[in-house]
Amino acid sequence: MNLILALQQKVASLTKPAIASTVDSLLDEGFFPCELLNVADLGCASGPSVVTFMSTVIESVQEKCAHSSCPLPEFQSYLNDLPGNDFNTLFNSLSNFSRSYESLSCFIMGASGSFHGRLFPRNCVHLTHSSYSVHWLSQSRCEEMVDDGRLVLVLHGRKDKDFASLDSLDMWGKLGEAIADLVSEGFIAEEKLDALNVPYYTAFSEEFQGIVDEEGSFRIKHMETIEVEAGGTTPDKDLHSRGRKMARHARSYTGSVISHHLGEEIMDKLYGEKLPIILGDDLANESRGMGVSIIVVLKKHAPLTQ
Repeated sequence: MNLILALQQKVASLTKPAIASTVDSLLDEGFFPCELLNVADLGCASGPSVVTFMSTVIESVQEKCAHSSCPLPEFQSYLNDLPGNDFNTLFNSLSNFSRSYESLSCFIMGASGSFHGRLFPRNCVHLTHSSYSVHWLSQSRCEEMVDDGRLVLVLHGRKDKDFASLDSLDMWGKLGEAIADLVSEGFIAEEKLDALNVPYYTAFSEEFQGIVDEEGSFRIKHMETIEVEAGGTTPDKDLHSRGRKMARHARSYTGSVISHHLGEEIMDKLYGEKLPIILGDDLANESRGMGVSIIVVLKKHAPLTQ
């Protein structure tokens, strides 16, 4: 199993209890029982987290309905990512999922597009999930969600209040080291490095609380910090082999930015040679922190009726 899939499955497993609890609390709201439950996964990619998310939602609803002696709603799942996402692979991977729930009214729809803007009609989505894709505008999500709807986010964070402490793996920092080495070796012009600016900030939980409170569209219902081994969960004792896997993972989400600024011709040397060595050496550092993530459950703030 490659590193990306292993990390996705690990995070999906750690997030599952929060999703189940969120669904349970969501179904205590006034709109339930309902005939249709709309859920959305933003930044779904094509990995296993989609199946875990949708399965958790359905099974939680089944349990709630059995306990309340009410009929199951129909399920409409919107899977969103950019138009370049491999939706063919995604939907092919859902064949086993569809067979598992073929007795239910469960509909799955691809919804391509950037979520810097609106994706869905107003007041239609009950539950939205987004894992490591927090390039969202809360006002847009607020318009799309029903009153008291839930938004579950998984995002990179940190445990220490001091950002300079970097208590988890700083991939962008390691990438910067690798680029600086290639500049000193003459493979990249120094002015290209000087012109490369990638703003990157991981929030502390209290900072995130303040941002949500200030914006006002949502209220935080649950927040927890989890740790994930950044080098993967496979028992590969070759640290530089793990470094190569991590570099391939990093290329999947940093490559488009780097190639745009530095040129495609440097990519293989950067991600295939230099970065794996730096990451392998970092893995040997026993004091290196785990990857820190924050799971946040937000509830849409419903205005008080007169």
